[in-house]
Amino acid sequence: MTDIITLGELLIDFTACSKSSQGQRLFEQNPGGAPANVAVAVARLGGKSSFIGKVGNDMHGKFLAETLEKNGVDCEALLFDDNHFTTLAFVDIKENGEREFSFARKHGADKMLLVEDIPSGKLKDCRIFHFGSVSLTDEPSRSATLFAAEKAKSEGVCVSYDPNYRASLWKNESEAKTTMRSALKFADLVKLSDEETNLLTGESDFRNAAEMLIRNGAQIAVITLGEDGAFVCTKDGGIKTDAFNADAVDCTGAGDSFWGAFLLKIAQSGKKPENLTLEELGNFATFANAAACFCVQHRGAIPSLPTVGDIEKILA
Repeated sequence: MTDIITLGELLIDFTACSKSSQGQRLFEQNPGGAPANVAVAVARLGGKSSFIGKVGNDMHGKFLAETLEKNGVDCEALLFDDNHFTTLAFVDIKENGEREFSFARKHGADKMLLVEDIPSGKLKDCRIFHFGSVSLTDEPSRSATLFAAEKAKSEGVCVSYDPNYRASLWKNESEAKTTMRSALKFADLVKLSDEETNLLTGESDFRNAAEMLIRNGAQIAVITLGEDGAFVCTKDGGIKTDAFNADAVDCTGAGDSFWGAFLLKIAQSGKKPENLTLEELGNFATFANAAACFCVQHRGAIPSLPTVGDIEKILA
């Protein structure tokens, strides 16, 4: 059985890396896309993952497919689109490792995923189904994403949701808020960054935001707090775990590295989310914090995802 199936965007992060001899900025081609990052994070850590999505039938799409396959991700449901190009994101890295994104996505292939592209039978054969909100920004991928989430839920599969808000991809904040909140009803597991709590819950305090997500149906809510670690909440209360010290080079993929590691621990536990104790979840979050710590010390998203050995060195 597959541990985790992810659905959504698979794209190129062109990451600013240096300057040419003429003083012009150079951009490094890095594979990325939040749900794809999660799938690779799981595979790198020894889990079984699959990816559902669409890329252009072009040089970038072929490179991305090869990257997932080389990392052990099942790509049976990754489709090539002859009529739309692979989505590109240009990433500027600040001195503290934080990023600014500029997307070339108006006719991006990832938005063209159709309901009929969803392998419904495949969704039954996994422990966790994971999706984000970038695939909710436009049709037809919005309908495809919600169809897959509802189908997984109806099959009794644990559903994971990471809103991963990117303001420039939405028409306005009001539409983003309404659409992103509408998907919460499917989620057993929810991850928000501390910057997204107000948008998704109306609460600025991370503890109040997590508690609201639990009251509204989530079994486990996690708020990532950057340098301050992460807060995990269930019906039994909450627990905060500390981050590991790191000199951040590039924060791209850090949240996905965290979430992939956390989800895999849940999948490997053999327990339903509601049966996991806060102590167990705290241990999972510590492991995930170490995964994020490794990621931010390297450039790019997928190239920076850790192995179990990488995490064990941080935990030692």
